[in-house]
Amino acid sequence: MNHIIGPQPAFSAVQVKSLTVDEDSAGQRLDNFLMRHLKGVPKTHVYQLIRSGQVRVNKGRASADTRIQLGDVLRLPPVRISEKVAEKAAHPAPGREFPILLEDDAVLAIDKPAGVAVHGGSGVSFGVIEQLRQARPMAKFLELVHRLDRETSGILLLAKKRSALKHVQDQFRERETGKTYLALVQGAWPEKLKVLDSPLHKYLLPDGERRVKVTSPGDPDGMRSVTLVKVKERLNACTLLEVTIKTGRTHQIRVHLASQGHPIAGDDKYGDFEWNKALQKQGLKRMFLHAWRLQFMHPASAKRVELNALLPAELESYLTHVREPS
Repeated sequence: MNHIIGPQPAFSAVQVKSLTVDEDSAGQRLDNFLMRHLKGVPKTHVYQLIRSGQVRVNKGRASADTRIQLGDVLRLPPVRISEKVAEKAAHPAPGREFPILLEDDAVLAIDKPAGVAVHGGSGVSFGVIEQLRQARPMAKFLELVHRLDRETSGILLLAKKRSALKHVQDQFRERETGKTYLALVQGAWPEKLKVLDSPLHKYLLPDGERRVKVTSPGDPDGMRSVTLVKVKERLNACTLLEVTIKTGRTHQIRVHLASQGHPIAGDDKYGDFEWNKALQKQGLKRMFLHAWRLQFMHPASAKRVELNALLPAELESYLTHVREPS
């Protein structure tokens, strides 16, 4: 019996599986499809299965770079998955829906709360994507278009079709989208400082935790990073900024703003730790960074879409506090 391909839980096969390529999987490289479908199987083993001819496309051998097409029938041999993946399958993420800003046949935009990772990994057993998939068992396809830091709230865009995923990700890659955040920073941000164009370099701390720093233009490992800054409101000893990113580097906004001597309020990685302690006593229990506005061309209609997510109540409440005369 053939099964239509779609995002499914990883499995430990006890017999040969026959799968028919559906619309959302058409056009993928064979190796990429297998690594996505056989989660928990080491990459080296996936390639070994292809090279040895154990994976067949329409009863014939295929190479890793073969593009699978709609209606192709794939033969997958029995495989073993890792204990970690088997454990996840046995204890799936709890299903959860999130506040919806936009949903149609192509895309889903939600208002992500702070404190929730967008996906599992790095000590996090599950995130938004796993919870949504569990809450929507009939969804054939659901993938993150981009990412937000765990402590950042606001607009998160997901694709409900592979074609939509590629279309919008291409826009992100070509810098054709508009991603604007609200950030509360320490001190008075200089009115004339509107463009930050310093390359960023990723590195690991001794304990393996990931960090990012501003580096020199000559650093071969530095990635060009462009951040646009506009003062939205000047407050008591801090500034509320509109921050638009032209590149989507890890921790880009946090590092760029901190490098100018104006760290984000509540940032536990790049912030002013003594100031953060004082902020907690004043009621700010999280980082003040919110994905506020997102603009993109809709993958189906080709019309410009603008989404907005209001500041969460805890951030709005803190702004009210700092607006009060000292």
